[in-house]
Amino acid sequence: MNAYIREVLDGLKARAPWETEFLQAAEEVLESIAPLIEKDPKYKAQRILERIVEPERSIQFRVPWMNDKGDYVVNRGYRVQFNSAIGPYKGGIRFHPKVTLSTLKFLGFEQTFKNSLTGLPMGGGKGGSDFDPNGKSDNEIMRFCQSFMNELYRHIGPDTDVPAGDIGVGGREVGYMFGQYKKLQNEFTGVYTGKGITFGGSLIRPEATGFGAVYFAEEMFKLKGEKLEGKTISLSGFGNVAWGAAIKATELGAKVVTVSGPDGYVYDPDGINTPEKHKYLEEMLIIDRNKVENYVKKFPNAKFFAGKRPWEQKVDIAMPCAIQNELSGEDAQALLKNGLQACVEVSNMGCTPEAWKLFIEKKIPFAPGKAANAGGVATSGLEMSQNSMRLAWSAEEVDKRLHDIMIIIHNACVNTAKQFGFEGNYVVGGNIAGFKKVADAMIAQGLV
Repeated sequence: MNAYIREVLDGLKARAPWETEFLQAAEEVLESIAPLIEKDPKYKAQRILERIVEPERSIQFRVPWMNDKGDYVVNRGYRVQFNSAIGPYKGGIRFHPKVTLSTLKFLGFEQTFKNSLTGLPMGGGKGGSDFDPNGKSDNEIMRFCQSFMNELYRHIGPDTDVPAGDIGVGGREVGYMFGQYKKLQNEFTGVYTGKGITFGGSLIRPEATGFGAVYFAEEMFKLKGEKLEGKTISLSGFGNVAWGAAIKATELGAKVVTVSGPDGYVYDPDGINTPEKHKYLEEMLIIDRNKVENYVKKFPNAKFFAGKRPWEQKVDIAMPCAIQNELSGEDAQALLKNGLQACVEVSNMGCTPEAWKLFIEKKIPFAPGKAANAGGVATSGLEMSQNSMRLAWSAEEVDKRLHDIMIIIHNACVNTAKQFGFEGNYVVGGNIAGFKKVADAMIAQGLV
């Protein structure tokens, strides 16, 4: 490993060895940009690596709220404003009991380079809380979101920081938070994305991450002279991301055969490929977001595998869509034995290092999340544009712009990897392309 990179990583580990997710993300990015660091000494001279791995601001606050029984409850809230070199901070809000500062630092760090790859003027940030929305009533969700915003509103704004949804935060939660922000600030601005269509939201936004990942996969196969049509796909998760991916994959002639949840996974040999099945994925989240088994009750030809992950099935493409580190080295070996042709990481850091390094070693095209899942934040950027112009584009217009952005991201990854002698390596290509734009902007703006 490059000595300068090792020095920076050692410093991070010495300061906060418990931040395992963040350290994993930092190591992946910094290792892969070594060719750029060695080629251009200005990044070391300007100490860019030390600066770029430190958030510009990390905010932690208490979130007191009252449940339906009248009991007082206190959660922790966070916003990590990682980097604003190329635009206002942009990144989602995650509500999940396992949310920590380490989780949000890793997500904000990844978001910085992901947003850079879109070509849109957006910096990187991430926020959330250890609040668990599962099993909570609408009124409890509303009271929590309002209390959360009572502090967060001080730190965000349409030209400062524009949050969105993430795990545990959908249209309902965004609506409650946006409403409270509007009340506190007495202004209607595009401070949130993922809003409802009736108050400034963009068409295609809920589906965008899944749509974009499938568009990216399509470009990967085009590069090999193949089509997506006829390929079988294994998805994990069954939320908005997997739902969007299933819809777009079906449109392009591919066949999705799995979705998963905390309880296990479902294998549908007929394919998750009809409007009825796609609609039911949405309904399942409302019924019980922790239970994917309900799918087989509705479609009995499918099989449920309790406590297992979907990567044991024979498929052409694996697309982890749920959470970080959900596809292990052992899972990767199983997929390779079954003839895997590509892995498209849709969740943030969905594959462990052992998994994605094995794919690259075996010459299996592997798309990292910061490139493949950028369709969600790209469409959030399009929502920001629509809000600023007081316009609402058609679904066809948004989808076309999303498609164009994903082609641009794919080409940037491919061309940059080739330029540095790593042809076919999407990790090196994506990380260098995303990093270089941010780093050059930081240098241009001085030591701030």
